[in-house]
Amino acid sequence: MRARYPDQEGFVERDGVKIFYEVFGEGDPTVILLPTWSIVHSRSWKAQIPYLARHCRVITFDGRGNGRSSRPESAEAYSDREFAADALAVMDATATGQAVLVSVSLGAFWALLLAAEHPKRVTGAVFVGPALPLGLSNPLRMLYTFNDVLDTDEGWAKYNSHFWLKDYRGFLEFFMAQLFTEPHSTKQIEDGVGWGLETTPEVLTATQNAGFTFTVNLQTVKDFIDRVRCPVLVIHGDEDAIIPHEIGARLAELTGATLVTIEGGGHGPECRDPVKVNLLLRDFIKPTPAPTLTWRRARSRRKRALYISSPIGLGHAQRDVAIADELRRLQPDLQIDWLAQHPVTEVLKARGERIHPASAHLANESRHIESESAEHDLHCFQAYRRMDEILVANYMLFHDVVNDEPYDLWIGDEAWELDYFLHENPEEKRAAYVWLTDFVG
Repeated sequence: MRARYPDQEGFVERDGVKIFYEVFGEGDPTVILLPTWSIVHSRSWKAQIPYLARHCRVITFDGRGNGRSSRPESAEAYSDREFAADALAVMDATATGQAVLVSVSLGAFWALLLAAEHPKRVTGAVFVGPALPLGLSNPLRMLYTFNDVLDTDEGWAKYNSHFWLKDYRGFLEFFMAQLFTEPHSTKQIEDGVGWGLETTPEVLTATQNAGFTFTVNLQTVKDFIDRVRCPVLVIHGDEDAIIPHEIGARLAELTGATLVTIEGGGHGPECRDPVKVNLLLRDFIKPTPAPTLTWRRARSRRKRALYISSPIGLGHAQRDVAIADELRRLQPDLQIDWLAQHPVTEVLKARGERIHPASAHLANESRHIESESAEHDLHCFQAYRRMDEILVANYMLFHDVVNDEPYDLWIGDEAWELDYFLHENPEEKRAAYVWLTDFVG
């Protein structure tokens, strides 16, 4: 299951090539999450879409060569200008006059083209691990020729058209492991391999033979950069094995942008470190409003707890309300707000408990588990693993709630998203926190 489904979807066609797009949310500004190399499609933005769509309008589209878009065979169909023109066509089809562009890797040059040549339509640009030829060290994959038969297939020699035809999956497994160099990245690597298998080695060969950005003259790239007038943010991992960190640093220097370095980060922080990237995007796209002009001292506040109760099994709800009763016995003035979803909310409503209104925005975990067990065969570990985008979406909702309102205590019953993302982002622990579980697999 997806954490958030589109409010609108469709195709735009250019010269016989169909481009599939999706639109989520509403309001200003509009954010376009651009495609990158055709080795993946727009599902690579799954960790960003639900969060951003609660704050603004979000558009994604499958880059030509993967997803639900066409797969033309000629190399000319995959030029930089074709991808940039696709973005403009999607903007026109969705009545998008202006947008903030967010790009990853090869999408950087397409964002650069649009910002330089269509400045009135681009209000901001975010570059994640930008793949731009800025006169610094070349990517490791360029150590070997692409179309020649090589006498080795070790390491980056796998980045070769003949190897792709011989062992395409082997190349994908190698490449995705280079993309996600962080420990414990097996889910992201498996996702990447799966998305790569949705296209073919022939298509990827055509994209490579198109030349992409690395055949562009350095001065041409700098000329485009000089024409960029919108605000810019650059995000780059300092252990990026695909595009060296110095490329992102140089782009930030040339554009006067803010550079955020992900220490220990690889080439896909939007997938591997989604909480940090989401918060960076939110602050850039829609800056936090001015603080309120009143503040209540802690000793004069009523004590408050936020209780996150898993919907997977009503036994949790019975246990949680019993714990809540005991907490109120020990602290009579304690206010408990519940971040919960059906069917837990039915138990809570019957008891007159306070259900936080943000609960309506939780992605449905129960429905996901039901879909995983439709054949009466549930593999719990894999079911939770495949629930990753739902867990990201629900953690980001939790983050917004506790960021907007002060709570003295956070309680999570089977709240796996809290356990994982607070571990990955310990700086987000700003209150006493209790986590309960009766299942560890």
